[in-house]
Parts: sequence; C-alpha cells; structure tokens
Amino acid sequence: MLFLQYFARQVKRSGRWARAAVLLLLGVVLMLGMAGPSCAQGTSRGAVVVLEVRGVIDPIVAGYVEQGISAANSAGAELVVIQLDTPGGLDTAMRVIVQAILNSDVPVAVFVTPSGARAASAGVFITMAGHVAAMAPGTNIGAAHPVDISQGEIPATMADKVTNDAAAYIRAIAEQRGRNADWAEKAVRQSVSLTAQQALESRVVDLVAGDLDDLLTRLNGRQVTLNGDQVTLELAAAPVEKRSMTWLQVIAHGIVDPNIAYLLLSLGTVALVAEFWNPGAIIPGVTGAIFLILAFVALGSLPVNWGGIVLIVFAFILFILDIKVTGFALSVAGAISFVFGSLLLFSPFNPEAPTMPRLSVSPWLLAGMTALLVGFFSVVVTAGLRAQKRAGLMRIQVPAGTTGVALSDLDPQGAVQVQSEMWTAVADAGPVRAGETIEVIGTDGLRLRVRRPG
Repeated sequence: MLFLQYFARQVKRSGRWARAAVLLLLGVVLMLGMAGPSCAQGTSRGAVVVLEVRGVIDPIVAGYVEQGISAANSAGAELVVIQLDTPGGLDTAMRVIVQAILNSDVPVAVFVTPSGARAASAGVFITMAGHVAAMAPGTNIGAAHPVDISQGEIPATMADKVTNDAAAYIRAIAEQRGRNADWAEKAVRQSVSLTAQQALESRVVDLVAGDLDDLLTRLNGRQVTLNGDQVTLELAAAPVEKRSMTWLQVIAHGIVDPNIAYLLLSLGTVALVAEFWNPGAIIPGVTGAIFLILAFVALGSLPVNWGGIVLIVFAFILFILDIKVTGFALSVAGAISFVFGSLLLFSPFNPEAPTMPRLSVSPWLLAGMTALLVGFFSVVVTAGLRAQKRAGLMRIQVPAGTTGVALSDLDPQGAVQVQSEMWTAVADAGPVRAGETIEVIGTDGLRLRVRRPG
C-alpha cells in the first residue's frame, strides 16, 4: 500500500508526457498479461486434464484450450476433457480449437455439461471434432445457421457463401470422426437442434453421462481412433487435473459481452474527458485508459460495426463542443448520435459466420448510459467550466490615487500599508525606500502597482 501511495505521488508530480507514458505502460502490461501463457500449471504423465469452457468462444478461450491441449501432449496425458457450455463464438477462435483437437496426440473428449448447458453454433463444431463426444442429460446441441446480428435479413449471396463454407467444414469434421454428417450439415443449413438422448440415437454424440466421474467411468477401457490407430483409454488410476484459466484470462473472457464492452467504452471515454478538463487528477485518466483497453480487448472478440464506433466518438465531440456554446442543440445532436451508434455497434453490415450467437446491447443499458452522458456533459462539465471562467471572489478594493507608506524597500516588489492594510506592491517607476510615501496607480492580480506621488 505504501508503495502504491508513493507511486501515485510521483506520477502526480511528473509532467503531462510522463503521465501519458505511465498510462501507456499500464496498458501494455495489462495486454501482455492477457496475451501471456496460461499459468505454469503442471500436468502429470497419464493424467486426465480437464478444461472448462463457458460462454462465448473468443480468442482468450481459444488460447486457453490450445495451451491446455499442448501441455497435455507434452506431458503425455491419457485424456483431455473439455467441459463445454457455449452459445457460440468467433469463427476464427472456433477453428483454432477444432484444429488443436484434430491434431492432438492425446485423445480429447468434449463433454456438454452440466444439465441445462448447450453446444450451440461454434459449440457444434467443437463437439463434432472431439475423439469422444458426450452430453449430460438435459443438454442440447445444434442451431448453427448463419444469422444477422441485427436480426434482419442478410444478402442471399453473402449468406450462401457463409453457409456453404460452414456446412462443408462441419461435414468434413463429422465424416472424419464417423458421426452423422447429414445431421451436422442440417444444423448449419436449417438450425436443427437435438436433446442429449436424441443426439445419442442419431449418432451425433457417442454417449450420455451424468457428470465427469460418470463420463470417466464409461470411457475407461474404451477404444478411440487417434491419428489412424486404435487406442484404449486406461483411466482407472489416472489422476484428474483441472487446468483453470488465469485470473487475467478470466477477466478478459468475462468482458467479452456486448453490454460490458459497451459500458467500458462509454465510461472509459467519460473518464478520459474528465482527466482532460482536470489535468493532473490521475485517477480519471488511469481508470479511463484501463477501461478503454479492456473495451478494445472485448471489441476485438466481437462482431463490431465500426460505423457505430465513429458515431459514438462523434457524439462525445458534440457534447464537448456544446460546453463552449450557448443552448443545447449540440447536446441533442450528440445524444441522437450516441443512440444510433449504440444500436449499430454490434450490427455489422456483412453476415456473421454460423458460429456466432446473436449479440446486442440491452435497451435499458443504452437508455441509462445516454441519460448519464447527457447529464454529465450538460451539468457536471458545464458547471465546472463556468466555475473556471467565473471571476475571482477576492477583489482589490483600493482605488487608484490612494496613498500609503512603504513598509519595505520596493525594488521592484515589497510590502506597503494602504488604508491600514498591508499589501504586496510593485514599484512602477524606480525603487521606493522603506518609509517613503507611495501612491496606488493600479492593480496586478492581488498586488498593488505603486509609485512615488507627484
């Protein structure tokens, strides 16, 4: 704590460029931490490595799974289990996971769990890629048809290209694993879904298990095809090692949500504006920089319409400009620009791949942030600027021509007594000695300008 306090004092004392460098350094450290390897978690030979994937499939999740499978391969683990519950995710991140599974030298079991979980969109591809595909009772798999994020119609030609590519990809995966390739293609083209039992009966998955222990019991002694060879799983005495995300990965993955990304983007920009109008405050600047870095990390893993970003930035420019003019026309225009930008933010013009779930900003959050920003710029910032422009409350009430006496030598500055009060004064015409009579000819801030009378 003492170190942090010392660091904050040193940053506050530094110049503007130094503070900017500190903010940049904090951002770089944060980014490196998120992009760094999963923590040094050891993996025993012959162990069962358990990875847990929850939420949107993004680059953070892809890196986590790829690192986990790589560690299992290096250590000679017996099996990798991916516990899966996802609405979908980025096509590029999904393909990284699928390739890691297909090229693994250790069998990989994809387990859709717990009860109530789903393997939708990107989850279908990942489940199909597993050497073993399993589901818990009460789970479902499917619904991988391309959709427009804005829930509107997408151009037929573009939709056909996206659909055909995804259908061919999932069919190739299903055929390689000996699963129901026809159903897999229908999941992409027609958004069909199956319950766990239906998926088992349709040869979409290999088994239904109640939990992880039940899955490992059922897999013990089972033969799987691994790189063209039949391998028997020996799991009776295999230790189970859960490989978790690092805390930085958890944070980075947790913010990949449209509402959180939108909130970070908005609040980060407000904080930087507050730092701009009050240089040296440090806390708003650091907070804003961190929020914006996290926002851009999240936006990099989401389908973003950069036109929406431009409209939001333009709204902030209008809010700032309105501070310096009379009336509220620019604030109204800024509010309109902010609302349209927020609506368009996750509505890209091109159709998204069938691996991505539907995303949008909550209308309640949109309305709340709009009201907050309008209030912030029209009340708080405007009041602050007016306070800065307001004339000082302390005024010098000594009229020109008033006489007094010098209390010290004025060469050119010293102390004088005028109307029984002591003032700091500056001699305009040559030095004035202590005890001489002086005449006030004007003021300079809170100092009197004086000269010898006559």
